[in-house]
Amino acid sequence: MLARFGELTEESMSTLEIEEKSVEDAITLACEKLKLPRDKLEIEILSKGSSGIFGIVGAKKAKIRVTAKEPPVEAASERAKEILSEILKHVELPTVVESEARNGHIYLNIISNGSGLLIGKRGKTLQALQYLVSKILQKETGENLSVIVDTENYRSKREESLTELAHQLCDKVKRSHRPLTTGPMNAQDRRIIHLALKEDQDVRTKSKGEGNLRRVVIYPVKKAKKNQKMTLQEQNTGE
Repeated sequence: MLARFGELTEESMSTLEIEEKSVEDAITLACEKLKLPRDKLEIEILSKGSSGIFGIVGAKKAKIRVTAKEPPVEAASERAKEILSEILKHVELPTVVESEARNGHIYLNIISNGSGLLIGKRGKTLQALQYLVSKILQKETGENLSVIVDTENYRSKREESLTELAHQLCDKVKRSHRPLTTGPMNAQDRRIIHLALKEDQDVRTKSKGEGNLRRVVIYPVKKAKKNQKMTLQEQNTGE
């Protein structure tokens, strides 16, 4: 139900129904809420409203429905760029931020002098920047948008090294027939390990631990369990 006194019900980040004293006031509020100019909105006037008798009795508010012409992620990518740029002003390092909306994700790339300062040990500084931008953007939009912050191609290099590590540990597990555990990893790094070994029928992976101490355990798969794993995968793929 639409709230009164200029408040709104949010059907999604990109579509709103708004009541205000006039159509123009409602459109102005929509631009503020969606953080988009008027020409980026599709506007449907549901009711023009009326002033009533003497502007008091029987007065009705105007009601509109607005939809962002851009997909929510694309509309939010420029704002994410502004947020990260503002944060980086507090770092004594010349930087330029590029933004791109792709496949439902917001990608932010930081161009700097290549000192590695923005990456930090095992990408912790980069991860902290990503967390801050995501939380600020979520608070502003009300949407849990996927934000990925990168610099100096760190993400792709990290994925390559973790994939290689996963296969090395996998080989050791196969030879020893004993499980092996990685060091503490964040959620993104653990996901890379899981995906790297997903198709290997001789091992299985599982995350263990709490918070920042979560690790990936690689287990050898016994013959009976291996056949069961293959059957489950065939069912999932419809084969």
